[in-house]
Amino acid sequence: MKNVIELKNVDKEFKVLNRHEGLKGSIRDLFSRDYKIVEAVKDVSLTIKSGTIVGYLGPNGAGKSTTIKMMTGVLQPTRGEILVNGCIPYKNRTSNAQNIGVVFGQRSQLWWSLPLIESFKLLKDIYRISDKDYKDMLALYESLVDIKELYSKPVRQMSLGQRTLSDILAAFLHNPPIVFLDEPTIGLDVSMKAKIRDLIKALNKEKNTTVILTTHDMGDVDALCERIIIIDKGAMLYDNDIEHLRNFFGAYRTLKIRTNKSNEVVSEEKAKAQLDDIKNKIESNFPGNDFIYGTEEGWYSILLDESKVHLMKVLSFLQEQMTIYDVRLEEISTESVIKKIYEDSERTKKLEKADVSHED
Repeated sequence: MKNVIELKNVDKEFKVLNRHEGLKGSIRDLFSRDYKIVEAVKDVSLTIKSGTIVGYLGPNGAGKSTTIKMMTGVLQPTRGEILVNGCIPYKNRTSNAQNIGVVFGQRSQLWWSLPLIESFKLLKDIYRISDKDYKDMLALYESLVDIKELYSKPVRQMSLGQRTLSDILAAFLHNPPIVFLDEPTIGLDVSMKAKIRDLIKALNKEKNTTVILTTHDMGDVDALCERIIIIDKGAMLYDNDIEHLRNFFGAYRTLKIRTNKSNEVVSEEKAKAQLDDIKNKIESNFPGNDFIYGTEEGWYSILLDESKVHLMKVLSFLQEQMTIYDVRLEEISTESVIKKIYEDSERTKKLEKADVSHED
């Protein structure tokens, strides 16, 4: 397999104005030359081979979008080299655009008021797809998903799931070697997530398309990615397969409990107080363990490492201390994995030493 993407020591810096407060400050900013340099991407090097699905992960502001914008030719790197399909993206924007597919957030490339099939026909003309290739691609789509019923439906009348599905099909329509997908399953129900994951996997297999996937959903990573790259504060932190990552993090699990009835409305202050109470109880009874706590929609979460303390011991202890109405057990989430990497400096050093340079 050949390399379709190569980055060598890539940096990206932005010049940002140091803004001042108030009306006088705003007027002063109009004439100010007081700038600071923000490093969005720092010395990133990687190679991606054709036909692979790569998860590009990191928290908001980590540098993911900036890196992808440089790969797509939208941004020019401050330093370093980027090759996509043998071309420098920002110097060959038109040819690069013809050889990639992109789905970024809710920015649809489909025409809002037109039926889906008309959007496909317009994209056929834009990308100069031959009649045969166009028909073959639609036939492949129809064999993979129930898309025919959407052909006559205007995009504005589609559900979020239908629109996302259609955008992904549009990105693959001209059979590009590389497709960039940004949070393709965000906001979707379980059924539609599964359908979209199956579609991406099938298109990757049928067309040998390289897929670069940014996501915070561990389900996407588990279902699709052969390799994951983690970036934080502009620097690469990890580059290897997901199983290798889990080996560094042992048996982490998330215990979720509900201490209020499901129909009970809990104020933000009360939720914080209850979470603090849970934290104090656990810390006093299980000292020396590294727990991470959180709250969301009435649930309180405790992330723990079962190689150090058994989850059932923590649950049994909490049941003795308070009334628990419901319990959930979850695998460690992508966000929690990343948070652990950042917070555990020793483990991070090991990851950087062992995995920052990926070899296929």
